[in-house]
Amino acid sequence: MTRAKIPQPISGGLLLSYKCSAECRHCMYACSPKWKGDWITREDLEEILSRLAGRIRPSPWGDQAISLNYGLHFTGGEPFLNFALLVEAVEMAEQLKIPSTFVETNCFWCSGDEMTRERLELLKAAGLKGILISVNPFYAEYVPFERTERCIRISQEVFGRNVVVYQLAYYDRFKQLGIKERMPLEDYLELTSGERLTEQVELFLMGRAARQLRGFYPSYPAHTFFDEPCRPPFLRNWHNHFDNYGNFMPGYCGGISLGHWKNLDALVKEGIDLDEHPVLRFLIAEDVQGLLHFANDFGYQESQKGYLSKCHLCLDLRSYLVSKEDFEELSPKEFYAHLG
Repeated sequence: MTRAKIPQPISGGLLLSYKCSAECRHCMYACSPKWKGDWITREDLEEILSRLAGRIRPSPWGDQAISLNYGLHFTGGEPFLNFALLVEAVEMAEQLKIPSTFVETNCFWCSGDEMTRERLELLKAAGLKGILISVNPFYAEYVPFERTERCIRISQEVFGRNVVVYQLAYYDRFKQLGIKERMPLEDYLELTSGERLTEQVELFLMGRAARQLRGFYPSYPAHTFFDEPCRPPFLRNWHNHFDNYGNFMPGYCGGISLGHWKNLDALVKEGIDLDEHPVLRFLIAEDVQGLLHFANDFGYQESQKGYLSKCHLCLDLRSYLVSKEDFEELSPKEFYAHLG
């Protein structure tokens, strides 16, 4: 039996659901309004938080501060679609003394000052330490920028320094351009004379971005990526994700499960049985080149259009394999149906 040890997770995100108010073209997890709610149950919420308690490390600035690659964040999908569940999750995490907790939001719900402040203060009182506010041209297609501005302004009053604007460069750009309402991506590009989407910020060409942003980036043949390491590493101890279906995901890799987080102790102690999980076996032992050869055995043909990134190649291979056989590690299956 061949096994691969899983690093002890020290930080990450908990997806309360994949359901979202938006269907952004760059979404790593293919979230959208079309997903079933399938919100994490109270029982599962209590179990995953209990398993993460004691493992999650605080921000270098202390357990009352937040940092992107430390602590635990509540995400989705859009967690504010189920505000009562979000509050309950925060309260549980606080009772379990999980440090440096924050929530990630697209601000769709921030339609007025009073309601925005009321919700943020309620979350802070429940134990939430901070907030990450998403800003870029993809969110701007769905969320009026005035709501984003409102959320940032009031969050800074409620959480002080524990507010992360991701990406700040786009926030400054939108302010400079005087944007207030929603704006289609094409209109934004016209307004900025075709500004390169990743000129000032990081953008991972994975998930829905690999499918829907093809026209914005050059493509390359598969062999281009054979010697390129995964960035960030496929197996790592920081910023992994745990979803409402029980999947322990490596990093940002939507649609891949290292196993059920209910078995987290065994995964860390004993590792994954790679003989029972061939997709993981090839990705871990032989990287994407091995997975390509494996997919070829099922009839996969390399795309003549090429691939935007190593993540795009990996996604294309996994999407094909999902259509051919039921691989337990390619989960949730709905992820592949919502890529667009």
